[in-house]
Amino acid sequence: NTKLSVDFSEKLSIICFCMDTKKDSRIPQCGSLPDLSKERIVVGAKQLRKAVTAGRAKYALLAKNADPAVTEPLVALCESYGVAYDLRYSMQEIGKACSIEVGAAAACAVSDL
Repeated sequence: NTKLSVDFSEKLSIICFCMDTKKDSRIPQCGSLPDLSKERIVVGAKQLRKAVTAGRAKYALLAKNADPAVTEPLVALCESYGVAYDLRYSMQEIGKACSIEVGAAAACAVSDL
């Protein structure tokens, strides 16, 4: 019983340490999302589509919990243009990484071409 409470408190301290409470932060402190703070980004399906077709997209983040009617065509587009994409994150995680107050179905790091 004591071991269980130690494990729980240890896990809780790790979670609290990893939580990002800074309002201006662009990514979760301990998350595995790519660091977008030094990237030029676009947010949203339409902007991602424009960046990919213009050849400016470096990589795309697509939300795993977004409507498949939105993400599936973007996956196909990224594959046809050879743009790397990631479907591991939620809309909330992507929105936070992009410094917006709402979730985002898609975001993309772009080059300055």
